[in-house]
Amino acid sequence: MPRPHTTMRKIRDVLRLRLGEKLSLRQTALSLSMPLTTVADYVNRAKVAGLTWPLDDLDDDALERRLFHAAPAALSMFAQPDFGAVKRELSQKGVTLQLLWLEYRELHPDDGYGYSQFCHLYRSWRRHLGVVMRLDHKAGEKLFVDFPGMTIPIYDERTLQLNFKAELFVAVLGASNYLYVEALRSQALEHWVNAHAHAFEFFGGAPEIVVPDNLRSGVTKAHRYEPDLNATYQEMAQHYGVAIIPARPYKPRDKAKVEAGVQLVERWIIARLRKQRFTSLGQLNEAIGELVELINAKPFKKLEGSRASLFSELDQPALRALPTDPYEFAAWRGAKVNIDYHVEVDRHYYSVPYQLAGQVVEVRLTGSTVEVFAKNKRVASHLRSYHKGRHATDAAHMPDSHRRYLEWTPGRIVHWAQKTGPSTAAFVEALMKSRPHPEQGFRSALGVMRLAKKYSPERLEAACARALAVKSFSYKSVESILKHGLDQRPARDGVTRAHSAHSNIRGPNYYH
Repeated sequence: MPRPHTTMRKIRDVLRLRLGEKLSLRQTALSLSMPLTTVADYVNRAKVAGLTWPLDDLDDDALERRLFHAAPAALSMFAQPDFGAVKRELSQKGVTLQLLWLEYRELHPDDGYGYSQFCHLYRSWRRHLGVVMRLDHKAGEKLFVDFPGMTIPIYDERTLQLNFKAELFVAVLGASNYLYVEALRSQALEHWVNAHAHAFEFFGGAPEIVVPDNLRSGVTKAHRYEPDLNATYQEMAQHYGVAIIPARPYKPRDKAKVEAGVQLVERWIIARLRKQRFTSLGQLNEAIGELVELINAKPFKKLEGSRASLFSELDQPALRALPTDPYEFAAWRGAKVNIDYHVEVDRHYYSVPYQLAGQVVEVRLTGSTVEVFAKNKRVASHLRSYHKGRHATDAAHMPDSHRRYLEWTPGRIVHWAQKTGPSTAAFVEALMKSRPHPEQGFRSALGVMRLAKKYSPERLEAACARALAVKSFSYKSVESILKHGLDQRPARDGVTRAHSAHSNIRGPNYYH
């Protein structure tokens, strides 16, 4: 494409001032408000083309041909740097363009470019690369991760009906553009975090920094400078010794690498697999793995080598060694300790020291354990149970027999329930007696009494009478009776709508 008239006019001004007026390169650059490297390039090309001032009758087209089309052959008098190798070397820590120029001049002391021209030619060479290839990243420094917007359907093996749509986790190493892709059931936290661990295993090491795209699973609150990190995500990062630095909102250059990787995945994986039907994630990931291997081995168009060769040369030697202990996914939750000094996890109740009742703690969950932390100190550890409605109580967490969590006692709860009515008190007492320890019934008892606010004390009293008659001592029984209006229906089989007294109520004094 011919250069604009204004550009050719500036070139003529450069040649006039330098060749005709004999100004220095720096004076010429200052006079025309142009970069010194650009002035030097134009002057150097004029010398190679044998041009002098004045230019006689050369028009713009002829001048452009002399300067730019004949230049490549003429410029061969200078030793041409291998800018592909220069770019690879710049990915190494501590390597600068000035150091590479010095090494180049040591090899070509008589026919090498000066530093300014060397830098100018390198930057000109880089402009012909794609935007992603132009970004310089240090070897082993950054891993960019994201999800494409597109998914791949997984079908039921028996009915061939759509089961779910698999999400694709994409990870790209900064220096080599080496790619890892894994199909996941969803973008949920557990799948997201475990995919990082699988990527590190695939690479055979961990980078210094992981750059996610402010994904809700990993970043709880997007912020330009100090984003909040999900505790589970941060714990995984700590295990591998990496830092998590999310991409800044509305800064596309922060995530250009992974966006290019996502584009590759959409074109060379999702589009390639669009006509196949997969019935499991394992089957899909096997097909993805084969295509990822082809993408990584594919030669670059404008650089020597491939993602795989650059990975072996740059990123792989610089990655951090993986820890000897395998990573175990652990979810973190906040929880408030109930007055029965238990915390709820998936409707199972785990004890903590009774002094923590009423406080907010952190709960760490793995597949086999439940750990409770207060002020960053572990205060309880239990084997994880998946039985709903049951309790895991450590005797060491229980209060002294004379002070059942300070003033909270079974007797006080029964006394409180008597304010609603004798049936409510009898039901609460029976509920606590049905537990191995009365304290384990505190939560349910309080929940029952709170139903009076929603349905009225009179209806709660009637519902408790009905639940007592059928000996169903649980919060859900009373709630179900109230929800379906059974307390307002005529009683059957001797069940009365309300009871004025119950002989089985021992009263608050019994617990003292």
